Amino acid sequence: MESLSSWFLLFPAGIVAGILSTVTGLASLVSYPTLLAVGVPPVFADVTNTAALVLTGFGSSISSQRELKDHRGELLKILPLTIFGSIFGSILLLVQPAASFTHIVPFFILFAGLLLLLPIRPIFTQRQALKKSASRFESGLKKTIYYTAIFLVGAYAGYFGAAGGVIMLAIFSIGSTTKFTVYNALKNVSLGLSNLVATLIYAFESHIYWLLVIPLGAGLFLGGYLGPKIVRLIPEKPLKLCVGVGALILAISLFIQAYH
Repeated sequence: MESLSSWFLLFPAGIVAGILSTVTGLASLVSYPTLLAVGVPPVFADVTNTAALVLTGFGSSISSQRELKDHRGELLKILPLTIFGSIFGSILLLVQPAASFTHIVPFFILFAGLLLLLPIRPIFTQRQALKKSASRFESGLKKTIYYTAIFLVGAYAGYFGAAGGVIMLAIFSIGSTTKFTVYNALKNVSLGLSNLVATLIYAFESHIYWLLVIPLGAGLFLGGYLGPKIVRLIPEKPLKLCVGVGALILAISLFIQAYH
């Protein structure tokens, strides 16, 4: 399992997964199955994958400074929610293994894919904010729903994590007025820290295959660094279309696995 051949498989898989993570949020489509393929049991593959994904956050943070420069205030609002959500989800995983969650996950991913594909306008727009008729109660309710959803994604990332990035992209697509490149960078950083918090918990309460984290994490760091550079080159609409379609394909695959 922790042989040299596993390293040669995990490093390139990590590069691909890192790019997928930072471009589409679908890292676990590659990294998690690769860990299973080298013989890691499912729950331990989940926590080992989470530990390795921390490196994606580091790589993308370095590469996304241009996008993050003028949005640090928004990032500071999001980080506590994803971090505390991750703590909650990580503890839940240790109490109730993720296998019991497999029947619900496909619905989350399907919903996220549809949100990205449907032409839904952001719920917070400058025009709406300037309307005198817009009630404070309605605005506060939307903000509460938006930030609660971000907390739940953090919990999901700490608990199971597959396509957590896609779900967060879907939430940002209807809750943020920034460009895709910006909220994609916010997603990468916040989920990277969420994975770090979850890893710290798993390190004491579960078993992480650290020798496999090294090659997979190295690949994820490189892929995470390259991903934001790729996002800058692709127009937003085709990119969101690819992410949405990828989410639907993953959801169908997980439906088949869960209900076959």
